[in-house]
Amino acid sequence: MSARPRVVSLVPSLTEAVAVTLPGVLVGATDWCSHPAGLDVVRIGGTKNPDVAAITALRPDLVLANEEENREPDLDALRAAGIEVLVTEIRTLDQGLRELARVLAACGAPRRPRWLDDAEAAWEAVTPVGPAPDGTPLTAVVPIWRRPWMVVGRDTFAGDLLARLGVRNLYGDHPERYPRIPLDELRAAAPGLVVLPDEPYRFTPDDGPEAFPGTAAALVEGRLLTWYGPSLAEAPRALARDLRAALR
Repeated sequence: MSARPRVVSLVPSLTEAVAVTLPGVLVGATDWCSHPAGLDVVRIGGTKNPDVAAITALRPDLVLANEEENREPDLDALRAAGIEVLVTEIRTLDQGLRELARVLAACGAPRRPRWLDDAEAAWEAVTPVGPAPDGTPLTAVVPIWRRPWMVVGRDTFAGDLLARLGVRNLYGDHPERYPRIPLDELRAAAPGLVVLPDEPYRFTPDDGPEAFPGTAAALVEGRLLTWYGPSLAEAPRALARDLRAALR
């Protein structure tokens, strides 16, 4: 790999992390890579349907991928074209911090960036929101889609962040990572809180809370709950604020 590598990112979180830390290293990113604002690189399609030919034409030294967000056939095609692919696995905060350090080093970062230290410190100092006012564990359902309803299940980054905030995911032991659960079943589970992120489905004050009458609803920025990158430094404070506001 050259001293200043040419990098393509297939993961929005990693795109932001690399762009903020190593300006100019990225030469391509997906259509969904929305941060940092104004990122000027070649767009190579989606996370699930990248344009392999367009990526190859960019002559990257390295392509960044994630085992959950990207499809193995696409990564195999890139490898077959002689391109090095770094695949991350991030399902907990600790994994995220380690993988971010590995990615940035592979992209040529001479040292660990300050924002990564700030993120680690912010989560170490987090004050849990739970338990519930009556002293019982604070439980939540976390929808990520409707029509059909889908929620955060087991073994997820979002679930780990919520646990650190003192919120137990009611479907954290479900066999599936993102199960489809009928709305009447979600209501019958009687969560103390419903957490409604604005991505991948854009829940809003008028679209989401009305499905859970009588249940506290926290509308949160999805990037703070599911992205691993510079936003991790602000995530514990902002998420705790929004969760507490919903419980008042």
